[in-house]
Amino acid sequence: MVQSGLIVLGLCALLWASAPSLAQTGTLFSSKATASNSATNALLSSPAHVVNTEQVQAELLVHAPQGVQAGQTFWLGLQIEHQPQWHTYWQNPGDSGLPTRLQWQLPAGLQAGDIAWPLPKKIPIGTLANYGYDGRLLLVVPVTVAAAFQFPVTGGLPLQLQAEWLVCRQECIPQEGRFSLNLTSSAAQTPHATLFATAQKLRPQTLPQRQEGGSWVSGGQTTVSDDGQQLRLRVHGLPPSWRGQTLSTFPATTNVVHNAAVQGKDWTQHWQGSVWNAAIPVSPERGDSPKTMRWVIAMGQESSPKAPAYEIHTPVLGTWPALAQATPAEISPALARALAENARAAQAPLPTSQATTALGLTLAILGALVGGLLLNLMPCVFPVLAIKVLGLTHADSSQAQHRSAGLAYTTGLVASFMLLGGLMLALRAAGEQLGWGFQLQSPPVVAALALLFTLLGLNLAGVFEFGQILPSSLATLQSRHPTVNAALSGALSVAVASPCTAPFMGASLGLAIALPVWQALLVFAAMGLGMALPYLAASWWPGIARTLPRPGAWMVTFRQAMAFPMFATVIWLLWVLGQQTGIDGASGLLALLLTVAWLAWALGLQGPTRWLMVGLGLALLLWLGSNWLPLALREAPAVSTASSNDKSPTGQPQWQAWSDADMQAHLAAGRRVFVDFTAAWCVTCQYNKKTTLADPQVLSDFAARQVVLMRADWTRRDPAITQSLTALGRSGVPVYALYAPGQAPVLLSELPSVDEVQAALQKLPPSQ
Repeated sequence: MVQSGLIVLGLCALLWASAPSLAQTGTLFSSKATASNSATNALLSSPAHVVNTEQVQAELLVHAPQGVQAGQTFWLGLQIEHQPQWHTYWQNPGDSGLPTRLQWQLPAGLQAGDIAWPLPKKIPIGTLANYGYDGRLLLVVPVTVAAAFQFPVTGGLPLQLQAEWLVCRQECIPQEGRFSLNLTSSAAQTPHATLFATAQKLRPQTLPQRQEGGSWVSGGQTTVSDDGQQLRLRVHGLPPSWRGQTLSTFPATTNVVHNAAVQGKDWTQHWQGSVWNAAIPVSPERGDSPKTMRWVIAMGQESSPKAPAYEIHTPVLGTWPALAQATPAEISPALARALAENARAAQAPLPTSQATTALGLTLAILGALVGGLLLNLMPCVFPVLAIKVLGLTHADSSQAQHRSAGLAYTTGLVASFMLLGGLMLALRAAGEQLGWGFQLQSPPVVAALALLFTLLGLNLAGVFEFGQILPSSLATLQSRHPTVNAALSGALSVAVASPCTAPFMGASLGLAIALPVWQALLVFAAMGLGMALPYLAASWWPGIARTLPRPGAWMVTFRQAMAFPMFATVIWLLWVLGQQTGIDGASGLLALLLTVAWLAWALGLQGPTRWLMVGLGLALLLWLGSNWLPLALREAPAVSTASSNDKSPTGQPQWQAWSDADMQAHLAAGRRVFVDFTAAWCVTCQYNKKTTLADPQVLSDFAARQVVLMRADWTRRDPAITQSLTALGRSGVPVYALYAPGQAPVLLSELPSVDEVQAALQKLPPSQ
C-alpha cells in the first residue's frame, strides 16, 4: 500500500488535465429535455420555419406587401399557437415568467426592429398575477431594408431566428426554437396578410403628450402619493366612445405596480368628463423608481380587454420612497421577498468579500477543520488512513522518521487541497459555473479514479506488489525517499475525498468562493489540515501508536480486508460513469478494468508464462482502448429520470426534476418546494437519499403539507444549479433547501436527520 504513492502523480495529472475549459458559452434557457416534456427541445420539424412542442406550435411568417426592396420595410412574425390552458408572456411578464425573446440572423443590409407587442391580458395565479397571451399570438417585427441593399442574384435571401419563450400552465417549461426561411424572390409576399392585419389592430397605438394653450389635448401624468403606496394616473384624449366605460390598464414598466391588484377593488377608476383617472397601488416589492411610466390602456376587463388599445408614456410627479433593496430585473416577487428576508436576517448573513468579519473567517476555518477531520470516515478514505496509521507500529522506523512522515503527509494533503481549491477559484474567476467536486463531473476523471481504486484494491488484496512489476530504480524509491512517498499518499487521500462534503464543510466552502483568494486558500488549507490530523497526531505522540495492536499475521488479513472498500468504491464509480455516459460506457470501463487486473496478475508471474500472459493482456488492452474506451469517456445526452407526477400510486409525493423556472412557478402558485441538490458521485448524497429522504414518515409529512419535491442533479456540469448553489452560499453538494412563498430559503445540514426535516416542515407558513 505504501508504494501506491508512486502512481498518484500520473493520475493527478489526468485529473487536472480533465478540468473544464476556461471558455464556455450558454443560452438563456437550458437545452435539457426531460422525460416528462421531451418535446421541449424537439425543435426540428418540417418545414424548418415551424417548431412543434406538446404545448405550442411556433411558426416564422413573412409579410412583404411591397417586396424586399431597397429603402422599404417588410415584416417578420413569430406566430405561437398555444394549447388550451397554456400561455406565454408579454414584455412585462408580471409577478413571474419571462418575455419571449427573438434573436435574428439577417443578411447585411437588413435591420430588425423591436417586437410590436400586441395587447395582453392579465392572468391571475394565486396571490400573484402575470401578463401574457393564450390562443393564437403573432409577434411582429419590422425589418428595414438599407438604401444600398441588393437582393442576391442566386441562392435566395436566408432569414434565421433563434426564439426563446417560457410557456406555463400551472407548471412552466422553458422552450426554444431555431427557424429559417429562404426568400427566393424580392417580389411581394402577402400569403399571411390577414394575420398581420389582425396583429396590427391588436398593437396599441401611441397616445402622444400634447397641449394647446396650456390645456391638455392628449397624454397625461402619473403622480406618486405622499406615502409612496399609490400611483394616480390621469389621462386625456381617449376616444369619446370610451367615456363612462370601464377600462383596463397594463403597466409596461416593470417592477413598480402591484400586478395582482383586482380591478374595481384594489385599484379604482373614474371619469371626470373626458379625463380618465385611476388609483393604482404600488408593489410592496417595488424594484425601480422610474421618472416615466409606460401604460397600455384598453376597454373591458383585464382578463379580456378589447382592441383598440393605446400606449402612453407619462412623466412621474412626486417623490419615490427609497428602495428597501434593489432587486435584479425580471425577478419574481416571491424570490424578491426571499432576498429581502435574507437581508433582514443578517445577524448571520451569507458572507461576502466586503462584509466578512474576522469572526466569520475564523468560524469558516474551524468548520473546514472539523469537516476535513470527518472526511476520514468516508469508506474510500478510511483504508488509506488506517494502513498509514498501522505503519507506525513497525519497529524498524524511529520516532524522528515517524514525525517526518507525518509532516510530509500533512504537507501533501494541505498542498493538494489548496491546489484543487485554487484551480476551482481560477476557473470560476474565468467564468465557469462550477463548485466543489467539479472534477467528478468529467467522465475521464471518474474513469481515472476507477482505475486508481482498482490498482489499490488489487495491491491490498495481494494480487501484485509494486516491487514486482516496477523497475528496481522505481521500486526502491519508497525505501530511499519515505518522505516523498508520505507526501504523495497525502495527495492520494485528497483525490479520493474531493467528491465528498462532510458536515460543517458546506458553509465553509460556500464562504470560500466569495472570499479574497488568500482567505479562501486558508479555508482549503484548514480542510486539509483537519483531514491530516489523525495521522499527524499518531506520528508525533508515541502513546497513540502504542494503543494499536502489535504487528503480526493479523495485519496481512487486515490489509486484504481493506481491499474490499476499494472495490466497493470502484462499483460506485462505475455507477457514476453509467449515469454520465450510459450503460455502454460503464461496460467498456468494466472490461478495461478487468484487463488491467489481468495485467497486474500476469506481471507477478515468473518465467515465460509471465510474458505470454502480459502479451495477451496488452493486446486486449490496446483493442479495448481503441474501441471501448471512447464510449466510457463520451458524455451521453442528459435525460432526467425524475417523475413529473405529483403523487405516486401510494399517495406519497414523487420527486420532480429541478429547474429554476419550474420552482419559481410553484412558488408563484403558493406552493412550498423542497430541493435536494445532489450528484451521483457524492457519497453523502446517496446515503441521505436512501435514509432520511426515503423515510416514510418524512415523505408523509411532505405530502400532508403539500410540499413539492424537486431534485437538482449536479452529476454533470449544470450552470443553473451552480448559480442556485452560489445564491444559497454553497459551492458543493449535498445541499437541502426548503422554499416557501415570501420566505427566505431554509437550509438543512449536510446529514439531515428525520427530526431536523420534520422540525423545518413544522415551521412552514400555512399554504396559500
